[in-house]
Amino acid sequence: MYVGALELDVVLGDIRSLKEKRSAVRPVIAELRRRFEVAVAEAGHLDKHRRSLIGVAAVAADAGHVREVLDACERLVAGRPELELVSAHRRLLGPNDD
Repeated sequence: MYVGALELDVVLGDIRSLKEKRSAVRPVIAELRRRFEVAVAEAGHLDKHRRSLIGVAAVAADAGHVREVLDACERLVAGRPELELVSAHRRLLGPNDD
C-alpha cells in the first residue's frame, strides 16, 4: 500500500473576506474529491483572506498510480484561473517506510 500527500499553497484573486475565500476554495475542493476520489481539505492559512493551503491524500496499491493522481490534482489546481499556485510539496509513503 502506498500513501501520497500533496500540499498546494495557493493565492486567491480579489478576495476581501474569509466568506469570499470559502466560496472560492470550496468548489476546488469538491471538484478534486469528485474527479479523483481523494481526501481533500483546506489545511492551512485558515485566517488569511487571500491564501490557502489545500491538502490532498491518495491511497493505492502501487506508487505509480498515487503519483499520477497527485500530478492530476496539481494540474487541476494550477489550471484554475482564480488561483495562483505558489508551491506544491508531496510525500510518498510505501511499505518499506517506518
